[in-house]
Amino acid sequence: MVLRHANWNYPTAIRFGAGRIAELGDACRTLDMERPLLVTDPALARMPMVEKAAAVAGAGLFCDIHANPVGADIEAGLAAFYDGRHDGIVAFGGGSAIDVGKVIAFMSAQSRPLWDFEDREDWWSRANIPAIAPVVAVPTTAGTGSEVGRAGVILDEDAGVKKIIFHPKMLPAIVILDPELTVGLPPNVTAATGMDALSHCLEAYCAPGFHPMADGIAAEGTRLIRTWLPRAFERGDDIEARGHMLVAAAMGATAFQKGLGGMHALSHPIGALRGTHHGLTNAVLMPYVMRFNRAAIEDRLARLAGYIGLPDASFDGFVEWIVDLRRRLAIPHSLAEIGVGEGDIERIAVMAEADPSAGGNPLPFDRAAARRVLDAAMAGELA
Repeated sequence: MVLRHANWNYPTAIRFGAGRIAELGDACRTLDMERPLLVTDPALARMPMVEKAAAVAGAGLFCDIHANPVGADIEAGLAAFYDGRHDGIVAFGGGSAIDVGKVIAFMSAQSRPLWDFEDREDWWSRANIPAIAPVVAVPTTAGTGSEVGRAGVILDEDAGVKKIIFHPKMLPAIVILDPELTVGLPPNVTAATGMDALSHCLEAYCAPGFHPMADGIAAEGTRLIRTWLPRAFERGDDIEARGHMLVAAAMGATAFQKGLGGMHALSHPIGALRGTHHGLTNAVLMPYVMRFNRAAIEDRLARLAGYIGLPDASFDGFVEWIVDLRRRLAIPHSLAEIGVGEGDIERIAVMAEADPSAGGNPLPFDRAAARRVLDAAMAGELA
């Protein structure tokens, strides 16, 4: 099978295909950007592909961001945006860089503080819309799908809490999905980001509510990940596998407008407290949250198991596939293996109950529920 180029407009304008990073300059001109600011992370900023992209777009460069972005990153980015008199953003990199780029573009038009736009109630309606800067998003990992999302996750250092900053206009206007940009990802990053994409598909698919389009996208995203993630992990230069994983990541983020759940409600505070990789944390938590939710999702996961072609099309067969996939990708089995301590558990449980993602869990996800999942995940017990 040969990957073909395609132009998509759901959920936004997407240019997919190998080599399409060459169209970055055209994408910027389409949005009337004359002086864009390219936002990326410090490691990527040293790579030739970023230098080339900035030159093609005629962009300035901002790269002073953390792996788990903090409010100060947004303040520094806004200063660079204003100082350079930039008129748009090229968000280039993994989920952290794209989140920061989107939030800088959004906040460039606001007079209120950043935290006034946390994803709670109708806080998004406070925004000044007309002056929000346009964004071209270019992912270099296949995980978060932030390039097709309407939010950014930023750590409020004073509160010690990751907060979701949301507005519909935060959605990038143009996305370039070029699998050639992901070829250099190490296997462990490929695994962690790919499992993040899977967590988005699974939580969206299992979230309560009626959204058949999101369900269909999540189901197909899961099938793509089953087929292509092991191959991308084992053969990092496989453009076909890389391309399908980029698509699956975008599908997961498109689907989770329906909702997320316990995986994310727990991974946000764990990342805030311990600085763990978001996708890796979701991967560790995944089977434990699924077991907790069994009463509400058993039939749905049996249908999904059949759709993606598992030999045992049942809830147990699906969880067994997840556990086997994690083992194949060298994902740790317990939270203790990624640095979470017993002394963290109660605080994480309290923070998880307050996390916006908890509301999308198929079963009520209060402090006691979070504690139950955490205890199992610390001990590595799936019974």
